[in-house]
Amino acid sequence: MFEKTPLQIKRLRFEPQLPKMFENILRLKLEPKKESFSEKPELKAYFPLTLGLPKLGFAVSELQEHKPLRIGVVLSGGQAAGGHNVITGLFDAMKQLHEESLLFGFINGPAGIIDNKYIPLTAEFLEGYRNQGGFDMIGAGRTKIETEKQFECAAKTASALKLDGLVIIGGDDSNTNAALLAEYFLEKHVPTRVVGVPKTIDGDLKNEDVEISFGFDSATKTFSEAIGNLLRDALSAKKYYFFVKIMGRSASHVALECALQTHPNMTLIGEEVFEKRMTLQMLTSHICDMICLRAEKGKNYGVILIPEGIIEFIPEFNELIAELNRTNFKMEKLSDASRACFNSIPVDIQKQLLMDRDPHGNIQVSKIETERLFIESVQQELSKRKSRGEYKGSFSAQGLFYGYEGRSCYPSNFDSQYCYTLGFVAALLVDGGATGYLACVQNLAQAVSEWKALGIPLTSMMHLEERKGNFKPVIKKALVDLKGGPFTIFKQHRDSWVLDDAYLYPGPIQFFGPSELTDLITLTLSKAYII
Repeated sequence: MFEKTPLQIKRLRFEPQLPKMFENILRLKLEPKKESFSEKPELKAYFPLTLGLPKLGFAVSELQEHKPLRIGVVLSGGQAAGGHNVITGLFDAMKQLHEESLLFGFINGPAGIIDNKYIPLTAEFLEGYRNQGGFDMIGAGRTKIETEKQFECAAKTASALKLDGLVIIGGDDSNTNAALLAEYFLEKHVPTRVVGVPKTIDGDLKNEDVEISFGFDSATKTFSEAIGNLLRDALSAKKYYFFVKIMGRSASHVALECALQTHPNMTLIGEEVFEKRMTLQMLTSHICDMICLRAEKGKNYGVILIPEGIIEFIPEFNELIAELNRTNFKMEKLSDASRACFNSIPVDIQKQLLMDRDPHGNIQVSKIETERLFIESVQQELSKRKSRGEYKGSFSAQGLFYGYEGRSCYPSNFDSQYCYTLGFVAALLVDGGATGYLACVQNLAQAVSEWKALGIPLTSMMHLEERKGNFKPVIKKALVDLKGGPFTIFKQHRDSWVLDDAYLYPGPIQFFGPSELTDLITLTLSKAYII
């Protein structure tokens, strides 16, 4: 039996490109940008030392020698394709800066920092992880560093290892933790710089500076392949409606991108549902209207995409979840409207709403079978329409969830190179003395050689948000912009997808071959909306 598959071997040998600006990494230096951020006085109490930092760019330096760096790295939160390349990029950059630099990988997420559990990351060890999916190199975890004791332990770990830098690879909550750690280390005079790296397949960690988080490209391509296969199956068998819940806890970026890539018959966008105040009954009627129209054409099949987090965008469920959070799941304290909403849903869904919260204090939306909720609701409505003679078709539904299979897939060439570059940026930020920053790469729609690197202060991305009944500073999630290009294009074409089976079949991620296949980027990023 082979120890590695042929594709594993080929991917291990892939050499990511770097932007031209890194051709002489030894002569780069940090340079404050002129842009300034508006003051956020409500955050001053939380970040008296790091609020108001400038953006940082890179300029040519006359410095020829660098001191050895000691950096710790941690994978925080859920998996996203490319995480291993952030670490290998970080390692390679450190070694270019000084051959005696040392990298330490904290085991199983932030808990490894608290407990001082790590492994040295050597060139030999890393060779088996280059361009590979998953986070199995050092493991990940969702432990939050939030108590005074945990902060003290983190500071002791950083001091014991004499770390020049700590690189936290994670999403919005993880990078919020990075900002808090940076502030704490400065306050306690711990000389370890803290740098974040933007990771989440959900695509909701972005703003005017951060064009996309890593993992989104690989995940949406993986999901789109599966959706394309499903569309082909629906068109072939002509007997099923597939209700596909697709990952994206708080935003519908993944669903929107996959819809643009595949053209399913209907895609619900949570942000639009919220703006229009669409209730479950309204959404049910909307889906049933489509099913009835298709039945008139003899089409008793189709595919419907449902973003994972849509239940929080439906007004009555949004209020129900908010009340469950505020009352700590005490049913007797719910309002009459929320109690009525709760009692109207299937028992299985009720149980899923009452599961233990996730580590961030949120109801575990991914555990709620929203696709089943919609199937049952649609079945009931279609039965009523059939009894009134308004529907003469047949309805057979299958519920699916696409999520975990997109988190640990092989990273696309885009994510392999994007993540490798992010690792270099993180190393240079630490080397330049920056703390409380997010590694950032721009110009991503252009060739890799034209990408530009900079550092963004984490506090510039934050606001106050209610968590477990209290307001806390967190990085603001980026929701789908209903006036933006991707949604506008989707809105212009979605009506034609209801009846016309204009399905697209993207196929699997391509790693080798013509550039027009291997270097594809997401439609959301490229804005090349070829519909």
